[in-house]
Amino acid sequence: MDHAAAPPAFSPDQTAAWEALEATLDAAGVDLDAGALSPPGEGGAQVRAVIGKAGSGKTLLLAQLTRALTAAGAEVVSGDYEGRRRKERRTVAVLAPTNKAAFVLRTRGVPATTIHRILYTPVYDPQYEKLADWLAGTGDRPVIEGLSAEAMDRAQAFYARHASIPGALAAAGLRGSDFITGWKRREDALDIGLVDEASMLDERQFDDLREIFPTLILFGDPAQLAPVGQSGEMVFDRLAPKQKLVLERIHRQAEGNPILDLAHALADPDLDFAGFERLVRDAAARDPRVQWAERVESDLMARSPVLVWRNATRVRLIAAFRAAHGAPGDALLPGEPLICDGIELPMKHRRKRIDLEARGLIKGAQVVYLGPGRKPGFARLHVVGAEDPRLSAAAIIKIETPDVEEPFIASAARMGAAFLHGAAVTIHKAQGSQWPDVQVFAPDIAAAAWSGRSEAGIPLWKRLAYVAITRAQERLHWVVRARLSRPSGPLSVGDLDAVASAPLALGVEEE
Repeated sequence: MDHAAAPPAFSPDQTAAWEALEATLDAAGVDLDAGALSPPGEGGAQVRAVIGKAGSGKTLLLAQLTRALTAAGAEVVSGDYEGRRRKERRTVAVLAPTNKAAFVLRTRGVPATTIHRILYTPVYDPQYEKLADWLAGTGDRPVIEGLSAEAMDRAQAFYARHASIPGALAAAGLRGSDFITGWKRREDALDIGLVDEASMLDERQFDDLREIFPTLILFGDPAQLAPVGQSGEMVFDRLAPKQKLVLERIHRQAEGNPILDLAHALADPDLDFAGFERLVRDAAARDPRVQWAERVESDLMARSPVLVWRNATRVRLIAAFRAAHGAPGDALLPGEPLICDGIELPMKHRRKRIDLEARGLIKGAQVVYLGPGRKPGFARLHVVGAEDPRLSAAAIIKIETPDVEEPFIASAARMGAAFLHGAAVTIHKAQGSQWPDVQVFAPDIAAAAWSGRSEAGIPLWKRLAYVAITRAQERLHWVVRARLSRPSGPLSVGDLDAVASAPLALGVEEE
């Protein structure tokens, strides 16, 4: 194996997985050892899965594999623009199910995009398509009315640093609505797909990806929660044993990380909930990265939701958060967090649905409310983790209240993107996301333990606890009491990206 391509820090199981992936790619005409590409062959589709728990090094393998493929000459397909297709071209796309999961990868230097942005591709205005081709190196420098030479130079300089067509056009002073005329379902196949957080894939997404990518490599955690409606199974569970590459825990990487230590302690079949809480308390006494919390911190809830099991708990915590901030009962405050609950549009508005989903408003997306839009029923939003986060959309924002059957509708478009409040979310919805600080509402995990429920032969409380605590990047707050701290200040949007591009108005009422 070429150790210039694979770092010497690989553990034995990572090395074995790397060599198996090399063989898979070699059969597809990609020689990572030699850094050479051949035209794709006519062989059948290949699916492999790299499976391991938190700390086993899946992301390290994914990042190194992406680097090796691009070093060999494979072009990264990002979903923001695709130039002229060349027959001999080899491509790689790094995908995640949610904006937040893709954002986490991008912060680690991996050029990830969402599955939706690969399934649906933008249609560019013809004159700006020429500009995009020039930036991508497949066309001559065009002359575009209204765009100065200085603006084009800014776009070229931006693209040289970041390789983003929308970002480059934004640097030239253009908005998305200037150069993107719509979105279409992808018709042509791509090449190599690397999918992170594959435990979140449902069967339909998996089938869509297999249609597009002749070579598909999944990276997933078998200890997470399976998608709703799949009987506790994940898509990689049904693969043949020879298709699965299993990573064990890498003690070298996990050593000294109390959050990962707690996650792996859950694998002990003799560990009960009381014993696990003793481990949490002991870890908190030794290391500030684990906090034994007597209350929920309301300041953290604005950007990092409290993770719960039960919907009733979620609604009570949201009501307490809004009351603590003095939010009125009939309106939202700028800075309040939201979670996209799907798109409510009839089939005749399919194009608008694609527009919204391609901009990041997919089910489970984390959003921050910025204020009302210019038209009734529209809201200005910041989509967390999206490459172009600011937009205005027809919105149906539902605020649930304890012991009230019907939610209050804070924004009442006739149809559009639907939202729930995001100060607290279920652990299921939190999969694929990570935050520096994560608050886990322990009484809900205890309730799952008392219920005696299991999923795929594993006690449900252990799956819930595992997913919840591994969402924490830096600090885990294990909240043991139903109390809420007072906010240290009013809600704000000042922490959001001030350089976000100008809003792109989307919605069925803006034709």
